[in-house]
Amino acid sequence: MKNILEAPFVREMCETTANMYRLGWDERNGGNISYMLDEKEVGEYLDFSKVVRTIPFMGVNQEDFDASPLEGKIFIVTGTGKYFKNVQKDPANNLGIVRIGKGGRNIELLWGYEDGGRPTSEFPAHMMSHMARLKVDPENRVVMHSHPTNTLAMNYVHELDEKKLTHTLWEMCTECIVVFPDGVGVLPWMLCGTNSIGEATAKKMEEFRLVIWGMHGIYGAGKTMDETFGLIETVEKAAQIYMLTAHLPRVNTIKDEDMVKLAELFGIKYRKDFLNL
Repeated sequence: MKNILEAPFVREMCETTANMYRLGWDERNGGNISYMLDEKEVGEYLDFSKVVRTIPFMGVNQEDFDASPLEGKIFIVTGTGKYFKNVQKDPANNLGIVRIGKGGRNIELLWGYEDGGRPTSEFPAHMMSHMARLKVDPENRVVMHSHPTNTLAMNYVHELDEKKLTHTLWEMCTECIVVFPDGVGVLPWMLCGTNSIGEATAKKMEEFRLVIWGMHGIYGAGKTMDETFGLIETVEKAAQIYMLTAHLPRVNTIKDEDMVKLAELFGIKYRKDFLNL
């Protein structure tokens, strides 16, 4: 078997969590990532017959939570209570590679969480989002949650309306409508770590790759770690520009007809109902 610490997916998780902490998106143990892995690739590093321990899902009513569509799928997941700043120097304690058990009723730990830890408490919400996104795009493999500073600040001074918020973000940078043409979904403040917020997020994920949790943070989904990180990064940059300019007179803006030209140039399908034409 190859050295698991040298696996590309472990290195990618280490680098991404380090970047997210450096940018101030994931203070303390805020934020979490789950990344669905290719079984063949993981098989070069781990013996699937060796299950370290079985872990029940946290924060959900087992009667109501059904992850059976993901049975047998393997994920690398950040741990509950773990600080992103520590992942790179100690991945074996702060990360885990898990397999969704029979009937989707538990988690089989294949590697990691060496100090007795377990996946993030938001893992059931991640599973719901994975299931929703896979129906839309079978290539979606990453779900990422973080607390980007300017995106969060914008929640307090801007209407939490999907059309209005998306439109404002699109106006902030020329690239925005190109990067997230499907817009940004929005949820009001909800209690985290519950079935309810997981189900609500998954429902939004049927329509959006980005979902803002009001006064909390953002969820992003994508095919790769880079794509998902880039989605959140672009929203955060747009939110930063908004927060820097919201109190000033607006002299210039990107017009809706110009956004249409951009979308047509890049040949992308965008939310026409989110524009004021």
